[in-house]
Amino acid sequence: MKQILLSHGGGGEETQKLIKELFFKYFSNPILEKMEDSAVLNINSKIAFTTDSFTVSPVFFKGGDIGKLAIAGTVNDLSMMGAKPKYLSCSFIIEEGLPFEDLEEIVKSMAEEMKKSDAQIVTGDTKVVPKGSADKIFINTTGIGEIVYEGVSAHNIKEGDVIITSGTIGDHGACIMAQREGIEMEGELKSDCETLWPLVETLIKEDITIKAMRDPTRGGLSAVLNEWAEQSDIGIEVEEENIPVKDEVQGLCELLGLEPYTLANEGKLIIAVPQEEAEKTLSVMKNHPLEKMLKL
Repeated sequence: MKQILLSHGGGGEETQKLIKELFFKYFSNPILEKMEDSAVLNINSKIAFTTDSFTVSPVFFKGGDIGKLAIAGTVNDLSMMGAKPKYLSCSFIIEEGLPFEDLEEIVKSMAEEMKKSDAQIVTGDTKVVPKGSADKIFINTTGIGEIVYEGVSAHNIKEGDVIITSGTIGDHGACIMAQREGIEMEGELKSDCETLWPLVETLIKEDITIKAMRDPTRGGLSAVLNEWAEQSDIGIEVEEENIPVKDEVQGLCELLGLEPYTLANEGKLIIAVPQEEAEKTLSVMKNHPLEKMLKL
């Protein structure tokens, strides 16, 4: 079985072969193929800029893998600022001995996920570390997006505004925890890992007044609401019975003594809108294809 060797990260012939035969196979675009030290970009408008690192274990999970998570996570951070994702950098830190077919599956899923937002990887880096120095593979991605809806900020939230979640809470965190601990649950417990830009773009096109927006990743819904309350200097009343939680997620939380509101999502958004636009916002979300895909 073909495996990743230390020489694949050494900058020589093996590195060039890996870049051209694997990464270019899935990430190919004119900017990346120039193979310069830096990508030269032409951006004439206000941009959003974000970076994130991904170290999930297990690397492959129900609903996705670390590659899909890296693209969706970075693209979603841009989307939450009203920015259309444009350009990404991608750096791989790979443990020696990782099966080549696993790396290819990860890279392939990244390419598929980028199609959902038309983002492109335009620069990157590959390092291979000795066996035992990393947990299979770590990925860092940095993203640049073009602001198409300005003024998204928790500081905009006012008394009377309504906060809405685009779907069930805690799915990703519960899935990872169950697989990591070998817990078998009834029903289908899987990650909601998904690119949110198509939904955000629809909300913008439907003229929804977006006060604030966030994807509830680390710390889940609870972390978002706490940050928003602090940043906006208001109290937030939570109607717990109206927060959707899948039975499988609730069951796992009861088993482990956890709250679903603290578990991460990777394919849902939290949005604050004026009260008079709450019903319209819900309607737009319910009729979006993403809802059917994730069974929100």
